[in-house]
Amino acid sequence: MKKSCILFCKCGAGVITPDKSEQIKSMLESLDTDLYQLDDFCGIVLNRKDFVHAIGQKYDRKIMVACYPRAINNLLAQNNLELSGLEVLNFKELSVADIALKLKTDFSVTEGNAKAQSIESGLDVPAWYPVIDQPLCIDCGKCFKFCLFGVYTFENKQLKVVKPLACKNNCPACGRNCPTSAIIFPRLKENGVLAGAEPGTEPQFKGMATDQNLISTLNQRSALRLNIFRTGLMEKAEAERRKALEETASPKHREGT
Repeated sequence: MKKSCILFCKCGAGVITPDKSEQIKSMLESLDTDLYQLDDFCGIVLNRKDFVHAIGQKYDRKIMVACYPRAINNLLAQNNLELSGLEVLNFKELSVADIALKLKTDFSVTEGNAKAQSIESGLDVPAWYPVIDQPLCIDCGKCFKFCLFGVYTFENKQLKVVKPLACKNNCPACGRNCPTSAIIFPRLKENGVLAGAEPGTEPQFKGMATDQNLISTLNQRSALRLNIFRTGLMEKAEAERRKALEETASPKHREGT
């Protein structure tokens, strides 16, 4: 039998309610498994690479209860980490009952008393930063030009996140400016592609008709709506960037640095 463990990201950003987080914790503790309760996986991949490497070596299968799988997988890749055999259950979309059912039916986890450990990231600052989905990134450099805080470099037409913790909390403005939805903010409380959902999985794309004439008409209308939507996103992005700048320049912020 493969040796497995469950990793539960309690998310320092609170992308799910404290009540739901506590329910998940209690449910996981009632299972016969090795359980790791992570204070914040975004911070752990930055500051506790030793822990991630140890988990990778010790267990054949890792089940993570966290946010979007796309966010988690790219979070690991961006930090040159790998967890082979990783399965992610998305607590932003699944109910506590759904998670429990999947653990029991899909992964054969039985009831019992979990061997639980708490793992701290050790970071003194929130790990709010962008994660790049490299297969989607076209290295256009728009995010590099838009960001005012030195998070990115763009050399030889290659984009990299070099100062992740320089990113300003609650400022996903560069991601709204990305033409291919390649930027993910795992700590974003809103759902959708910017938080890590797969592009094209939004409700408006599901169950589309197959008639070519109808698809052509829908595509034309979609393009028009997209232009309007992009305009709205740019306005929102500018407002978020302006707010981040104002907070950085405030006396209260300078006193705390």
